[in-house]
Amino acid sequence: MIRLFVTRHAETDWNRQRRLQGWKDSELTETGINNAIALGHRLRDIKFQSVYVSPSTRTIKTAELIIGDRNYPMIIDDCLREIHLGEWEGQTQEFLEKEYSKEYNAFWNSPHLYQSETGESFAQLQERVQKALKRILAENDEGNILVVTHTVFIKSLLAHFKQFPLEKLWSPPFIYDTSLTIIEVDTESKITVEGDITHLSKGGL
Repeated sequence: MIRLFVTRHAETDWNRQRRLQGWKDSELTETGINNAIALGHRLRDIKFQSVYVSPSTRTIKTAELIIGDRNYPMIIDDCLREIHLGEWEGQTQEFLEKEYSKEYNAFWNSPHLYQSETGESFAQLQERVQKALKRILAENDEGNILVVTHTVFIKSLLAHFKQFPLEKLWSPPFIYDTSLTIIEVDTESKITVEGDITHLSKGGL
């Protein structure tokens, strides 16, 4: 059996400023750094077979903080990137809600209807999710796999395992920074932990 330990990157400056990041980047905040360290403490007794990470700086730094002094080489996979947001990247949510009201509303409320002229659709992201998942399962027969990625990727991955249509992509829970999702993949797959952040209030396991 394979157990996927899936987490979102730690909080960044742009998260604080309510700017969309997509494929662009910003630095981790002090809170984000501390949250990643807390998740590392929570997972300190888990031995990982492999560590897969999005190429974004914020995910790589988050993975480094989680791993700490353990010797786990990171496998960088472009398919683990966040949804590409094109010209929206770096813009505040308030600006987008005003200037792209129809598209912005679709993004959050009707993802199956969202289209972008300069970025990806949710359907295109789902293709990347499938490709990343197939790679991980092809390269690992069993064991614990750490995956450090992004919000929309995680929601798409969960939708895959729940067999949700795109319309239900944003169903709860909210994916907070460094939240932990655990998915057991065997003859039958099961989500055992979803979007959990107890390490932020209890200091880990």
